[in-house]
Amino acid sequence: MAKRVVIDTEECTGCETCVEMCPDVFEFVEADEVAVVIKEEGGDEECIDEAIETCPVECIHWEE
Repeated sequence: MAKRVVIDTEECTGCETCVEMCPDVFEFVEADEVAVVIKEEGGDEECIDEAIETCPVECIHWEE
């Protein structure tokens, strides 16, 4: 099974940093005020890794 990117939406503060960094992978949901993954299989892994490192609440991670 390939790895996929996941956001713990309960921990997400809605800062939108990941959305700004990787808009092809993450999207902001206005109604819930959280970011969600729109492309679980990922995309540019370097971009996703940077978003993971930049997330202030560390709610983004890879899952196998």
